[in-house]
Amino acid sequence: MPAVDRWLVVGLGNPGPEYAGNRHNAGFMVLDELAARAGERFKAHRSRAEVLTGRVAGAPAVLVKPLSFMNLSGGPVKAVADFYKVDPAHVIVVHDELDVPYGALRAKLGGGDNGHNGLKSITKSLGTRDYLRVRFGIGRPPGRMDPASYVLKDFATAERKDLGFLVDRAADVVESLVKAGLETTQNTFHAGDLKPSGPPR
Repeated sequence: MPAVDRWLVVGLGNPGPEYAGNRHNAGFMVLDELAARAGERFKAHRSRAEVLTGRVAGAPAVLVKPLSFMNLSGGPVKAVADFYKVDPAHVIVVHDELDVPYGALRAKLGGGDNGHNGLKSITKSLGTRDYLRVRFGIGRPPGRMDPASYVLKDFATAERKDLGFLVDRAADVVESLVKAGLETTQNTFHAGDLKPSGPPR
């Protein structure tokens, strides 16, 4: 039977130091902040993921960083969810989002993958779209830059001025989803978009 009181929080990214500062790794950054708040460290898990068991907003939680690369994230997520008996309704996925401007965070339940290969893989593996998402806005690429190249570039210098604040705030969004639910979280955080401090790109 599912462990109905336990949450599974997934951060999406690509493993390895060469990807660590990429826009595509915003999910990993937020999970590292949640791990720091929990005072725990990630450990290797047989599911091709780094896993941490602890608490988020006082509730039992498993934090997961898939190590399979973005487009294969679903396999490790499904394996960890099955291992810890977590229902998809208690899964929260933190990911970068091209269609949300930088400085904005959005919480939602379900919906499409919007071309995000990590979400596409997770939806396929879980067999449902009905899991919670924390969308970390990275905005659209400038000019004619290919979105696939854009997400694999590090945050720009101007963006990095606000990055720590946004990662911290995204961790707050995850905690709010666990503690207060989706509607309250949306009402609290969707109105508080950051106005980036740097010049427009």
